[in-house]
Amino acid sequence: LPELWYSCLFTKNICAMEMERPDTTIQEADNKYPLLQSIDSPADLRRLPQSALPEVCSEIREFLINSLSKNPGHFASSMGAVELTVALHYVFNTPYDRIVWDVGHQAYGHKLLTGRRELFATNRKFGGLSGFPNPEESEYDTFTAGHASNSISAALGMTVASKLQGESPRRNVVAVIGDASISGGLAFEGLNNAAITPNNLLIILNDNDMSIDRNVGALNSYLTHINTTKAYNTFRYRIYKLLKNMHLVGERSKGSILRFNNSIKSLLGKQQNIFEGLNIRYFGPFDGHDIDRVVRVLNDIKEMDGPRILHLRTVKGKGYRPAEKDPAKWHAPGLFDAVSGKRIGDGSASGPSKWQDVFGETLLELARDDKRIVGITAAMSSGTSMNIMQEAMPERVFDVGISEGHAITFAGGLAKEGMRPFAAIYSSFTQRAYDQIIHDVAIQHLPVTLCLDRAGIVGEDGVTHHGVFDMCYLRPIPGIIISSPMDESTLRSLMLTSVSGNYGPFVIRYPRGKGNDAMWREKTPEVIPVGKGHKLRDGKDVAVLSIGPTGRWAVAAADRAAAEGISVAHYDMIFLKPIDEEILREVGERGVPVITIEDGMRDGGLGSAVAEWMADHDYHPEIIRIGVPDRFVAHGKVPELMRECGMDEDAIFSAIKEAARKSAV
Repeated sequence: LPELWYSCLFTKNICAMEMERPDTTIQEADNKYPLLQSIDSPADLRRLPQSALPEVCSEIREFLINSLSKNPGHFASSMGAVELTVALHYVFNTPYDRIVWDVGHQAYGHKLLTGRRELFATNRKFGGLSGFPNPEESEYDTFTAGHASNSISAALGMTVASKLQGESPRRNVVAVIGDASISGGLAFEGLNNAAITPNNLLIILNDNDMSIDRNVGALNSYLTHINTTKAYNTFRYRIYKLLKNMHLVGERSKGSILRFNNSIKSLLGKQQNIFEGLNIRYFGPFDGHDIDRVVRVLNDIKEMDGPRILHLRTVKGKGYRPAEKDPAKWHAPGLFDAVSGKRIGDGSASGPSKWQDVFGETLLELARDDKRIVGITAAMSSGTSMNIMQEAMPERVFDVGISEGHAITFAGGLAKEGMRPFAAIYSSFTQRAYDQIIHDVAIQHLPVTLCLDRAGIVGEDGVTHHGVFDMCYLRPIPGIIISSPMDESTLRSLMLTSVSGNYGPFVIRYPRGKGNDAMWREKTPEVIPVGKGHKLRDGKDVAVLSIGPTGRWAVAAADRAAAEGISVAHYDMIFLKPIDEEILREVGERGVPVITIEDGMRDGGLGSAVAEWMADHDYHPEIIRIGVPDRFVAHGKVPELMRECGMDEDAIFSAIKEAARKSAV
């Protein structure tokens, strides 16, 4: 019956191609993706014969190419995970069985198969689908997956919970870890615990030899050479089942036998398997693009007891030649022509540079003059523009992989012995290194410059990637310096300042995207007095205190207010800590309403610091705090999100007018 249904479906669509239909858009869609159009849930997929799966994979790839060329997103990772995605939903009874994705970059095909095909055009748009798995969006999205390396720990918790609750039938839980996430420390912690906790977790290692930039480290080299043959695994599994059926082995004795067996295999093969060394069954590596074999292996191992790892080798960008040739650039390529593969808007357009490029070029300038300077990145060499120094001075740049905590402690070790490390990490990823910042850097007052890229609202990547918490969680740390430049020249000067004195941890936060000064290269960096801000304009009705790029919106709002006769004093604070007390005292003594503006959480950042200082020094001006409200912000274009949060130029202008009105009463 499935074969007959499959044949009839194609016959129906072939006939439809020859008929004239008034709705040509629907006709083209049906004809272009005949199988995919019939799949509104994994249950529909499971009704297909296995022979139809290669065509389903082909249609998913074509759909992703056509859709993402017009509405950009994470491209190459999902292209490489198509067969794996189809096989998982075909073999397992989702959503009862759980699939936990690690790094949602892989999950676009998953979204297409789980009822979101028709909504996929809204992916990453304001009010549309999230670019990552989101449990609030679908019951098939079992866990938040914006950052790397959390899938094993989360999936282990799920499978243990299922066992404790006595769920029947058995609920299978699968962790899909890929894009080099296995190199993250949390993944190893999860593996270690999975090895000693009774569970039936299946871990799928989607090994595409990549994170965003090409994967680095000894583990990557190991995975490239690891090998366990199909014949061996088949023989081993059959022997185990036979012995178990004969009641010669059981769960209690399985561990001892497994360790003995692994020792014999290591001796004969002269190769140690790291996973089996942890008493976790290992299968692979297999070709992750051979859909029939992946389905067959999953069916063979899905009911096994105990933790297992299935190692699949895949190609990032599979099925689209430009992405296969340069997977790093095609991780998230932006707009592109689906036919030619030409990226639209990619190139050295005139005008302002990206903030990250200002950082990258300035770092190389400083490193040429100061041999103590080294660079550290956590698998984001091109994403932070650390690659600029890396290409010129490869011996002085260290890519530590997806290991942000290690990056900070490693930087601390370098600083302890006289080096001046610059660690460039995305703001939201730095959250994973909070303890290391305190314990391994701040307590010892070590001179580590921590450059937080993508600070503030980042846009389409959404809730897991907004860099809005850093000022709040870093401000309480004793001895730390926290700064944020309003423009590119100030960024350069702050970088110079950080290595010009005997400072401890020195934080410089800056946003994603382009700045506004095309002439920044012509301005020589200067040392800035730490803890000193800058008065941009004087005024008597309202005082505006801004930090970072929010100052540009405040300038525009103050200009509009001036046109209506409102006199606004505007200060670029530059430093959150130590904060400029002279400015605060000047503002406090003036007694006018104070508006604070920051591209971070409203509670705990600049506004809170100003309010605390005023209260401590017995000043009581009205304080209006503008920043991210006390909630998680979804995804969309930055202007849309700024407007929604009440942080854009119009909101600042309205706050100035209202404050001036109250002051005049």
